[in-house]
Amino acid sequence: MKWGILATGTIAKKFADTVNHMDPSEAVLTAVGSRTMESARAFADAYGIPNCYDSYEKLAQNPEVEAIYISTPNNMHYENCIMCLNAGKHVLCEKPFTTNADQARELYELAEEKGLFIMEAFWTRLLPLYEKLHELIAEGAIGEVKHARCEFGFIATGARKDRKFNSSLGGGALLDIGIYNLGFLHMVMGAAPESFTSQVHINEYGTDDFSVLQLSFPEGRTAHAMQTIGMNTGRNAAIFGTKGSVWLDDYQQAQTMTVRPYDGDAYEIRMPFDINGFEYQIREVSRCVAAGRSFSDRYTPEDSVAVLQLMDDIRESWGMRFDGE
Repeated sequence: MKWGILATGTIAKKFADTVNHMDPSEAVLTAVGSRTMESARAFADAYGIPNCYDSYEKLAQNPEVEAIYISTPNNMHYENCIMCLNAGKHVLCEKPFTTNADQARELYELAEEKGLFIMEAFWTRLLPLYEKLHELIAEGAIGEVKHARCEFGFIATGARKDRKFNSSLGGGALLDIGIYNLGFLHMVMGAAPESFTSQVHINEYGTDDFSVLQLSFPEGRTAHAMQTIGMNTGRNAAIFGTKGSVWLDDYQQAQTMTVRPYDGDAYEIRMPFDINGFEYQIREVSRCVAAGRSFSDRYTPEDSVAVLQLMDDIRESWGMRFDGE
């Protein structure tokens, strides 16, 4: 797959580094686009990319590019995806896919109409350890899942803080890192919650920097999530069943989990990344495109929209706008 990268920020650098460590038969970097030629050229030189452009539109028009990775600010994802799809490119777009669920539904419909592939770059959902976790839960290793919890928090300062909380860029802790929590819980529970309650702190930027969510799922299952940009909480998670529990010290960079049966000895399962974790979403794009699919059957549009809709509902309960304006 010949890739183009749209935007040159921190996450784009990780994507480019990942591709450069993959076998060329899997993925190669063909072009990069930025808002300035200086930025595009510096990025291209750093990662050995043959073509660079001073606009996103020029990148999308490159006939050699087959798929485009979009890593612009959250509020730009929707329009960038439309542009790339209209240019005939497959799309992998950073999370959050869009700033509201309705936009996401439109993008999935457009991709299907055009016979192109599109996926939210929710890279953690495709990690090998989570494939194993699904197997453990399905085979009843911890019995019936009754409760799960997760937390994600870090401290941002300076320009990074301004960017994370800028409402015009789709900022806020829920969209930035709470999406990981909610995506993890959706994966574990396999359904959207029936109801929720929350506590939130709104900062001087008018966006959320801390929130706690209590979620109620079908069959009496429950979950708890805490997300903050202002405290270092780590990224830990736990799943509790009727026969045991699973603990993840870092559920985002998920390479290790500990299974603790209630009637036996605890044991650890390790599944290290091949590179840095991004490779699995890149491979998923190639697999689905080769099969002529518009969507992944491992991380589906329904999965993506369910999490986005939940975030819409939560922010609406806080009295916040989420229309991307």
